Amino acid sequence: MIKLVAIDLDGTLLDDNKKISKKNQDVIKKAKAQGIKIVICTGRPLRGITPYLETLDLLEPGDFSITFNGGLVQRNDTGKVMDKAALSFGELKELIKLSQQLDLPLDVLSDDVVLQLPTSLQYQSIYQQLNPLLLFEKTRIDELTENRLYNKAVVAIEETYLDQQIALIPRKIHEKFEVIKSRKNLLEFMPKGIDKAYGISLLMKELGITSSEVMAIGDEENDLPMIRFAGVGVAMDNAIPAVKAAADKVTVSNQADGVAKVIEDHVLH
Repeated sequence: MIKLVAIDLDGTLLDDNKKISKKNQDVIKKAKAQGIKIVICTGRPLRGITPYLETLDLLEPGDFSITFNGGLVQRNDTGKVMDKAALSFGELKELIKLSQQLDLPLDVLSDDVVLQLPTSLQYQSIYQQLNPLLLFEKTRIDELTENRLYNKAVVAIEETYLDQQIALIPRKIHEKFEVIKSRKNLLEFMPKGIDKAYGISLLMKELGITSSEVMAIGDEENDLPMIRFAGVGVAMDNAIPAVKAAADKVTVSNQADGVAKVIEDHVLH
């Protein structure tokens, strides 16, 4: 029996207008009322998803979110961090050097603030357009300090140029970091071994459940680990081919209430 449903946001729970449909809202609230844990599993920080949690009535004691692509497990009502993993200062400096070499704008998430670094001479980051709920600060590289928390680093830029530069990333970077595209125009760097499956595994320990009792629903490359890890991995119809290939089930698209359909069909009592 499924006791926890981990749900990605963009391209999964959200429609193409970044809204949660009435159908998805109603079914998620019904599942929660039956005692099923509904957990938003996202690359965003908690600040970037709070309006969605409000819409879904997921701000009560006992409600959790997995943020920063598995880097943090948090209580929704207080924001208390149950567990966390972050980039070291040395790792961040490596990513800054890489971004300068590849002429890519680098944004670094530090709790709920995004540090915008001047690593590209030609290109501006579009991360603020993708995540307008976050706080952004233009930051000089020499202002960065070793004692600050660096959750993850991202490159947000036009898709064709991004894909061209991704091909130039050295193997040693892939070996040292989780390097994942979470959207067509967004590349993310996380500590090695930290992904959405890792975040779910931490929460499972807290709740005393097993992977066979978890359903994970997603559409993009950064959802692959949790879809492979969960007892029931679900791909959206609009998912990339690799996600569909890894999934146990394929539901309808994010435009057709795919989350609600798979929860109704396979989770609700």
